[in-house]
Amino acid sequence: MKIPQLTKKPEKKTCHNVTWEDDYSWIHQKNILEVLKDSSKLLPEVKNYLVEENTYTEHHLKNTKNLQKKLFNEIKGRIKLDDESLHYIDKEYEYWTKTTSHGNYSIKLRKKIGTNDVEEIWNGDLEKEKIKTEYFGVGDLEVSFNDKYLAYSLDLKGSEYYTIYVRDIKTNNLITEKIEDTSGGITFSLDDKYIFYSKLDKHHRPRKIYRHKIGTSTKNDILIFEEKTEAFTVGISLSSDEKYFFINTSDHNTSEKYYFSVNEETPKPKLIRSREKGIIYSINSWDNYFYMHTNKDAEDFKIERCKDINAQKWETFIAPKEETLIGSLLFLNKWIVRSEVTNALDKIFVKNIETNKEEELIFTDESVYEAAVSHIQKDKNTDLIYIAYSTPKTQSRAYLYNLKTKEKKLVKEQIIPSGHDSKNYIVERLECKSHDGRKVPITITRHKDTPVDGSAHLLLYGYGSYGASMAASFSSTRLSLINRNIIWATAHIRGGMERGMKWWKEGKLLHKKNTFKDYIYSANFLINEKYTSKGKIIGMGGSAGGLLMGAVVNEVPDIFLGMVMAVPFVDCLTTNLDHSLPLTVGEFDEFGNAKNNKEHFDYIYSYAPYNNIKKIDYPHILITTSLSDNRVLFDEPAKFTAKLREYKTDNNLLLLKTEMNAGHGGKSGRDGAIEEIAFDYAFILKISEKN
Repeated sequence: MKIPQLTKKPEKKTCHNVTWEDDYSWIHQKNILEVLKDSSKLLPEVKNYLVEENTYTEHHLKNTKNLQKKLFNEIKGRIKLDDESLHYIDKEYEYWTKTTSHGNYSIKLRKKIGTNDVEEIWNGDLEKEKIKTEYFGVGDLEVSFNDKYLAYSLDLKGSEYYTIYVRDIKTNNLITEKIEDTSGGITFSLDDKYIFYSKLDKHHRPRKIYRHKIGTSTKNDILIFEEKTEAFTVGISLSSDEKYFFINTSDHNTSEKYYFSVNEETPKPKLIRSREKGIIYSINSWDNYFYMHTNKDAEDFKIERCKDINAQKWETFIAPKEETLIGSLLFLNKWIVRSEVTNALDKIFVKNIETNKEEELIFTDESVYEAAVSHIQKDKNTDLIYIAYSTPKTQSRAYLYNLKTKEKKLVKEQIIPSGHDSKNYIVERLECKSHDGRKVPITITRHKDTPVDGSAHLLLYGYGSYGASMAASFSSTRLSLINRNIIWATAHIRGGMERGMKWWKEGKLLHKKNTFKDYIYSANFLINEKYTSKGKIIGMGGSAGGLLMGAVVNEVPDIFLGMVMAVPFVDCLTTNLDHSLPLTVGEFDEFGNAKNNKEHFDYIYSYAPYNNIKKIDYPHILITTSLSDNRVLFDEPAKFTAKLREYKTDNNLLLLKTEMNAGHGGKSGRDGAIEEIAFDYAFILKISEKN
């Protein structure tokens, strides 16, 4: 089949006395944010190219159609389609969600405490059917404190412009004007007269918080907070004791908080602590104390508290620990529960408020796992919590745990209808030395029958940005590869926070290449340890993980059999130079400011995947993107693909698939998500010659 060709329209670009040529920059339209909201504004020539690439991809994977169907059925067969969440006991109602075998979206249910009269207050499939839209993204779903109203936000394009609706649950009628172009979050006032929301500006950044009186025109909405700094975005939340609203304004690296009483007739947010570059903090209040979670003088965070927020006399409540990430607090009347992360592993601690004694909560004998705790009810006068955990080989389990008696009762276990025996799998936690001696954790999951003699293919997953840590959790979808003797390995590389803030700092700005080197060293380590061999590794990463894939494939293409790059951030220099794009200015402390800093420019230019494509042999590559993606614009992977076609000297597959009705997270709905996974896995199995 004829290989798609994107027209070359060379443009000279100059910055800091460096000049380079970009043949495909013309596809980035000046009205790009309008295009994301309305695809009819896309240049016809660009649309034709994307369609041609989709046709080309379809042609080369047409012999995997049966395999895709088989994988879809496998993956869906491991999901209990008719399922219910744990119940949350509110003041008058119990609330929970469920899914059905025929539906793609969740249903929200409730019943009056002490009765069996179940009421359906939200059905995602019915809502989608009413609107008649292909993409259906639910942002937030909130019930008012008086249990009368349901507020929800919808994104019908995938571009993350959310419209807020409020309806009367009893009549099912909308009771206020819809609110457009919001970030999606909804917060009710305690008297249920108002909702608070954040509005998106022309650059798709939430920098204003409004209060809307339910039942009135949005023209009368009151602006209660505005962030003037372009890089900062805002949000609002309610304190645990429901006495205060907290406004958070932050970028990735610095935060600032304001508060106002829930009883204020006209909210006037008051500053808690002025922003300091590199200082992140959050605030909560409980039992006449304010609690601050902060990294000020505590790189991996600590928790302080004080009684008078105006006096600011903070005392240490949880002291910092070296390379141990101190998590936030869950409050009960008699207990405080908190989390820590050390070496990419979760720990949970419980403090008895009466005795002031704290101890670690031990609930499993497995060494590699992910865990979380949550409330079971609104009334905090209880000794009960939910503990949920999973491991890479053991499906999720939730326990009702009594903090006083230490008794645990299994209340929910993830059911795998097609069957699953954790004894058939082996999970290992390894460490490999990177280029500078730093030890990188690697989590490996493999079938017990998969040999460790270099013969196996291995999927190496990585991300390494924004301080995001990769969890050691269960994924039933991965079994479709693992059961076919493909080892799944996750490299916990720098740029995440698996080993604290230092792990993040060593993988960003002028240290970003540590992220790429950690991944490459992990790959070579796995080859040396005979988990796989050179040329048998499939790299996988999405978004900033796609930047990782693009950087390493330019550097060491020969160690890979193939790569799956999802919504990849591969034209990062162009994006960094454009301060009008939604995320750019908020990420200066993550990647740098190439436009205003020559050192940053030179560094980003030296690794940016699009700018560093070479005339060499590349492995098989599948690139996926979405037309309405607001975070990584579709033109980045499109340009990368076009240039790579021109430069690469091999005959390996290079495929670009663009979802024409989706956003950064891909298709909406359960089946849509499974279809995308099955498509990616079919590509992996095709190049690995497995089925």
